[in-house]
Amino acid sequence: MRFSSQFLDELRARLPVSEVVGRRVKLKKAGREWKGLSPFQQEKTPSFFVNDQKAAWFDFSSGKNGNIFDFLMQTEGVSFPEAVERLAAMAGVPLPKFSKDEEAREEKRKTLHDVMELAAKFFEGTLASRAGAKARGYLADRALDPATQLKFRLGYAPAERFALKEHLGEQGIPVPDMVEAGLLIAGDDIPVPYDRFRDRVMFPITDFRGRIIAFGGRALAADAQAKYLNSPETPLFHKGSNLYNGAVARQAVHDGAVLIVVEGYVDVIAVTMAITST
Repeated sequence: MRFSSQFLDELRARLPVSEVVGRRVKLKKAGREWKGLSPFQQEKTPSFFVNDQKAAWFDFSSGKNGNIFDFLMQTEGVSFPEAVERLAAMAGVPLPKFSKDEEAREEKRKTLHDVMELAAKFFEGTLASRAGAKARGYLADRALDPATQLKFRLGYAPAERFALKEHLGEQGIPVPDMVEAGLLIAGDDIPVPYDRFRDRVMFPITDFRGRIIAFGGRALAADAQAKYLNSPETPLFHKGSNLYNGAVARQAVHDGAVLIVVEGYVDVIAVTMAITST
């Protein structure tokens, strides 16, 4: 999402740097400036200064500086568009409207996010039901206890060909939306679209905001054609732009943790739980 320079200038004009920074750093007036302890370093003597006239902040202990957008990105670990959205909300300024095509695409993405959330809840509920007994056994064998399953929102896709399709249909979700979200397999040579994931342990994949955008499914049947099956490319999911558990990892790295990259879903979960339990 791109923002005009006029819109960004309006946010700067409406939000003094001291107001934005002051929500996180305790500031004291120091002449024409404000000062406080660095949010980036442990210190006893203030070396962090804010100048509203220059619309900037300066942290002499870490060498960092910037404007209100930089401050949110560096202290909260968010992207530039996310920082703009948060500051616009803080200023009470509506986000700019885009072309009809852009607005339509954004509305479609919002709709697909809702579809994916409903699918995740269905898979979670099925895992907890009698039908999910085998899947729970598999997860127990991988040392993933119920608390961990809930934390990572693991689920189970039933073996039936139309289980998810019928469930989402009862929720009023149109079949084309299910197809576009990558939940159904469809095509010119397929008269009736059917569930992509069947008899699989389900691992929800989120974007960097924590919204579910795809799934990875681990087959339980020994003769399954693919041991692991992932969602296809969709308006929400681009394989080269996402990492499993990426939202949690981004925040952890922002807080000073070391980034560890492993291959499998269960490996990611195991490492995460091992680190958080120490």
